Amino acid sequence: MKASDFIASFLSKKGIESVFELSGGMITHILDSLNQTTKIKIVTMHHEQAAAFAAEGYARITNLPGVALATSGPGATNLLTGIGSCYFDSTPAVFITGQVNTHEQKGDRDIRQLGFQETDIVAMAKPITKACYLVNDANELEEVFEKAFALALSGRPGPVLIDIPMNVQRAQIEVSDNYLKEEEANNISPEILNDLIADIKSARRPLILSGRGIKAASSQTAFDQFVERVQVPVVTTLLGLDTIAYQDHLRVGFIGSYGNRWANISFGECDLLIVLGSRLDIRQTGADTKFIENRKIYHIDCEPGEINNRIKGCVPIVANLTEFFNQFEIATQNSSFSLPEAWIKKINELRSEWPDTNELTPEGINPNKFMHALSKAGENNKVYLADVGSHQMWAAQSLELSKGQHFMTSGGMGAMGFSLPAGIGACVALNNQPVVVLIGDGCMQINIQELQTIVRNNLKVKIVVLNNKTLGMIRQFQDSYFESRYQSTYWGYSAPDFKKVAIAYGIEALTIENPEEIQSGVDWLWNKENKDKPQLLQVMVDPHTNTYPKIAFGRPITEMEPFAKPIEMEGT
Repeated sequence: MKASDFIASFLSKKGIESVFELSGGMITHILDSLNQTTKIKIVTMHHEQAAAFAAEGYARITNLPGVALATSGPGATNLLTGIGSCYFDSTPAVFITGQVNTHEQKGDRDIRQLGFQETDIVAMAKPITKACYLVNDANELEEVFEKAFALALSGRPGPVLIDIPMNVQRAQIEVSDNYLKEEEANNISPEILNDLIADIKSARRPLILSGRGIKAASSQTAFDQFVERVQVPVVTTLLGLDTIAYQDHLRVGFIGSYGNRWANISFGECDLLIVLGSRLDIRQTGADTKFIENRKIYHIDCEPGEINNRIKGCVPIVANLTEFFNQFEIATQNSSFSLPEAWIKKINELRSEWPDTNELTPEGINPNKFMHALSKAGENNKVYLADVGSHQMWAAQSLELSKGQHFMTSGGMGAMGFSLPAGIGACVALNNQPVVVLIGDGCMQINIQELQTIVRNNLKVKIVVLNNKTLGMIRQFQDSYFESRYQSTYWGYSAPDFKKVAIAYGIEALTIENPEEIQSGVDWLWNKENKDKPQLLQVMVDPHTNTYPKIAFGRPITEMEPFAKPIEMEGT
């Protein structure tokens, strides 16, 4: 069997229905085999970074490894940002790169390069993958691919890279169909589970913090059942925004650097915290963590190193979330829990006192009010994808996610240019059901070329560009720390009219500038004539519209701008 035919067959047997790539000489054998021997959809992108992000979007929908392919040299290095995004946000992926023939590799020679475009992508990618393989022996391919898929999905999911020389791709190999065993489950101490049960029952102000780990562990249903059982209110991280529906009576809100003010205050006042699938990083807790540590915290995570890392004094439960939920359910068969009604009432009072739509009083369109209107109009939407910047936080603060709707963004990597290609991957994974890409003018210009991919594949991607003609989050930082010197954010920066750009690509587009146009704008995206085709809605926002509330850096999470002022310059 030709090695590239084996690779194509392997991906098909693993349930991969689409792969993302930008063609190059060193992957032509694999692309030809995919085309000739499988029904896998090959989605050709216009940049390898976009292919990597699209694979990430596909993976977050399917919970299968996203697959992206790139040729050697610049093709492989262009994948690195997307690889890092998968690594930091626990997304399973397998990246396949072509490499020069084995006889063209420099090996131990004291030279920089022997073969044309020869690049040691394995060494470069190793710090941001779960494993990297250079396969110089074609007979190792089967074992390497089995290991790669098992690793990508096991424990804390993440990316694996396989680098394959061109002569290895065309070699003849024998296939044994020898599959690896699944990982074994960990048993959680009954004493710790009993303590947790008792603490939930006795707590007056308990909270659950839900993060991306819930989706990464494919444990959304088990989480829903857990919350319903224990009756504990839920705050979410940025990446955990879609773990609980907006209308759920136990949903509090979004916490963190730009979290809902009422949710951050609730976070600060809780007496019991149950952390599920969150790393408790600085964007979630703020720089001052001492106030968080003065309460009982149970931290459930599959990686021991993440527990008692920044936040000390946590009770560690090292387990996959699926294992935790299963064992908790068994341990509570004879237990009952009651709703902390006084605590729920206090949270709702805080929500009424600090509504998200009153945090800003901008000239023109209020982005938070726009997000609420967009949510109400987009009931048929399956996924919201936010890029990185001010619009990302307005979305997290104010989107009304229904049960089953997804929210995606680049969290740990924080990569501008993520949402448009990731939206392509998500839309492909959903068999062309509609998705909404939320993107700023700065982010839009990073992977704008993928508008052509949307048009070519006739994808139902609804693009909402919040255009404030500046890099708004950094501009706000310059207001705080650089006396409003706007170098490279407002000065020396510009953006085109994205309506004209979209039309040039063959995408219908509309621009709104005034609050009175919000409803007609969001309705336009979903009317009968438009609901089944790509569109772009450009929303003009005043350049000096800030993102509030925002933790006053150096202060506790409960003290937020503009009412509290930072006591030191942000270092992150």
